[in-house]
Amino acid sequence: MPYVYMLRCRDGSYYVGSARSLDSRMAQHLSGNGGDYTSKRMPVVLVFAQEFDRIDDAYVMEKRVQGWSRAKREALIEGRYNDLPRLSKKQFKRAE
Repeated sequence: MPYVYMLRCRDGSYYVGSARSLDSRMAQHLSGNGGDYTSKRMPVVLVFAQEFDRIDDAYVMEKRVQGWSRAKREALIEGRYNDLPRLSKKQFKRAE
């Protein structure tokens, strides 16, 4: 089954990807062959995964999460789904 997944890298950054087989893709990442970004930030840890029926749906979610702020990604990782709409809104400071 296809998945969207998120990895925490050694430098604290997050990598968001999608894959038809999470097990195979994780094996690639953990061996250092998962891609340029993660291979330079080893070790990586799987911190989030969500299963989808179709790979194109997983890909759409991947692209959506890639555009999210760090705070919103961490809310997703921690399962704080009620916080996601609030974190979608830009915070504006009033000029004084």
